Amino acid sequence: MSDRLKAEREAAAARRSLLTQDAIERTGITEEMIGELVTRFYGRVREDALLGPVFATVQNWDEHLAKLRDFWSSVVLMSGRYHGSPMRAHLPLNLVGDHFDRWLDLFEQTAREVCPPAAAALFIDKARRIADSFEMASATVAGRIASPRHVLRS
Repeated sequence: MSDRLKAEREAAAARRSLLTQDAIERTGITEEMIGELVTRFYGRVREDALLGPVFATVQNWDEHLAKLRDFWSSVVLMSGRYHGSPMRAHLPLNLVGDHFDRWLDLFEQTAREVCPPAAAALFIDKARRIADSFEMASATVAGRIASPRHVLRS
């Protein structure tokens, strides 16, 4: 690796560390909080009439929850622990608007219960952006056009 590339990577890591520390200080998010949010939320998802059947294909929930904790840690704390392809995993599920709406309803309710307000706001903002991204990709694969509709949700 060249010295320049090494220096750029180190600078990027330092910036990421500062951003992560800022997010932690502003929101109070911890790995434990992420774990509680993921566990409680997906417990609700599994029992939900609309979403439960979508997730019925999960064979090993302990493994799946660990992957989801890594995903959310990477999203909100930039830990870099998640290395999957969430879009690829969700596209074959034929998800529609009602699925994304219900997913967000449950997620937002759970985030507000588990997290202090600043942390809940960050999780909710990220979740809305993810829902929009997934919904637009699902529509594209189905030959439709979808616009983002969750980011500005009240």
